[in-house]
Amino acid sequence: MSSLAAARADNFYYPPEWTPKQGGLNKFHGQHALRERARKLDQGILIIRFEMPFNIWCGGCNAMIAKGVRFNAEKKQVGNYYSTKIWSFTMKSACCKHEIVIQTDPKNCEYLIISGAERKNEDFDVEDAETFALPADEERDKLADPFYRLEHQGEDLQKKKEAEPLLVRLQKVSDSRHADDYALNKALRAQLRSQRKRVAQEAESAKKMGLGIRLLPASAEDAATAARIKFSSKFEKNRKDKRAAIKAASIFPDSSLSSSSGGSLSRRLELESKRRKIKASSASALLVGKVKPSTWTQSSQGSSIDRKIRIEAKRRL
Repeated sequence: MSSLAAARADNFYYPPEWTPKQGGLNKFHGQHALRERARKLDQGILIIRFEMPFNIWCGGCNAMIAKGVRFNAEKKQVGNYYSTKIWSFTMKSACCKHEIVIQTDPKNCEYLIISGAERKNEDFDVEDAETFALPADEERDKLADPFYRLEHQGEDLQKKKEAEPLLVRLQKVSDSRHADDYALNKALRAQLRSQRKRVAQEAESAKKMGLGIRLLPASAEDAATAARIKFSSKFEKNRKDKRAAIKAASIFPDSSLSSSSGGSLSRRLELESKRRKIKASSASALLVGKVKPSTWTQSSQGSSIDRKIRIEAKRRL
């Protein structure tokens, strides 16, 4: 073994105090080979994993327990049908811990619910399920009668003759389809290759349109649905008016508006430059001492008047 832990897990580890006279490892450790599953073996009960054979309704909370759900069940013998043993399985449902008891029925080859649950009745149509209807119990008993078989032997032979050509034809079709494995594989690979190319093209076209999902190819049904959709007349009228106005308008700006706006802009720039020169000369004269503070105050008042005039001119523009 690769390690001591693995050896112990596989029950192949023999401790130093073990001797062959003491028997096997289970006897040496004083335990059963099935461990916890055999804790009630003295009562004739073995713990097993039981799989639900059909859908049932829990008797405690009326919840459905699906076919194939597994439980830890206590298995014990409760009787015999001739030489076949009848087993009983006792388990607790996971939904409400309600006890469920199920027994085998060797006579009818099925399971019987003894207590704690109810079987869910499910009827299937033979044609929809594409299966064969099993004979009823009465017909099974009749088939065991040799005189009944002899009476219906002619009808069975007639049915066989009628169904034999169809079965032979179906067998030939199946053989012809699966005769050449290479051709079938080649056709399947070509179909998958074309499908992958189509999916890649659809993803690329969706990416070009800025979509994060792949668009399916257009169909006649989509075209008919799109043709039935009509927008409101007001929307169409507004759209036509806007397009007509855009087409009628000139692509060049109006010359009169551009000249007037250009003249006002040049005039404004000229006034700004003169105002900067006046402020600069006043500040330099004040620093030299040629101008009294009163004159500076007057000049500042004049600048505030000029500012008001400028704001009023902007408003008029």
